Amino acid sequence: MEIVGRFHIEAQCVLYQGDCLELLAEIPSQSVGLVVTSPPYNLGKEYEKRIHVQDYVRWQEKIISECVRVLDQTGSICWQVGNYVENGEIIPIDILLYPIFAELGLKLRNRIIWWFEHGLHASRRFSGRYETILWFTKDDNYFFNLDPVRVPQKYPGKKYFKGPKAGQYSCNPLGKNPGDVWQIPNVKANHVEKTNHPCQFPIELVERLVLSMTNEGSWVLDPFMGVGSTAIAALMHRRRSVGAEIIPEYIEIAKDRITRAEQGRLRIRPMGRPVYDPLIPFNIPPKRVKINLEQRELGWDEGSL
Repeated sequence: MEIVGRFHIEAQCVLYQGDCLELLAEIPSQSVGLVVTSPPYNLGKEYEKRIHVQDYVRWQEKIISECVRVLDQTGSICWQVGNYVENGEIIPIDILLYPIFAELGLKLRNRIIWWFEHGLHASRRFSGRYETILWFTKDDNYFFNLDPVRVPQKYPGKKYFKGPKAGQYSCNPLGKNPGDVWQIPNVKANHVEKTNHPCQFPIELVERLVLSMTNEGSWVLDPFMGVGSTAIAALMHRRRSVGAEIIPEYIEIAKDRITRAEQGRLRIRPMGRPVYDPLIPFNIPPKRVKINLEQRELGWDEGSL
């Protein structure tokens, strides 16, 4: 699979080095099935310049507006954000950005809480252990397929005890809806997917969005690609990937990760693996997942905490 640097409708994977607004200008209107990203939080990380919060919102508005333009009428936008911190006070970024999406005519379908157990420790407030994913659609007739992301039933043997269905199983045999609170480990030092990026997406978080909100062959856009987690989640499930990144080092890491995934050498934490509990013996052996993309057999070891 060729990784190209400019958008082309026949490409499989586009990694653009530069400003995402430049890339978005190349993408035709209503051509993307899913936008999923985690923009900079204005915290002064190496990939961003800390600016006044109102300037930050105006900058995000330009990008969001372009993302809405390129989004298909039945597509989805998932904007994953945390908190902006100023003088010890937290300002929820999703609250700041919601009016932008609403003014553009989008409808909020879920405010998904991503819960994790590791991060910076606070001394004058409770330590932050969650971030949010705002899921918007353009239209009421949006694409959504729950079955690929169902999770095991809590009571799989539960049956109706009265009425016309008495004795029949009362739960979906494919599993239950995962709900809007997702416990997925964030990518810290001991995570199997860790790279040099300080705020890296776990691939399984993106997988759940890709599988439920797109069909095979759809374009998945990440305007802040980082080290390529969105691209990997899309490609491993036969979607197309397009994204931008301004830091050359991260572009090279993303290319290397995608190449290793093709060669069966990229280790990831598989979707649905239970969160590690140090009090319970962890005896799930790594296994190899194989997928097929452009007649190539791909795979990677599924080893992780």
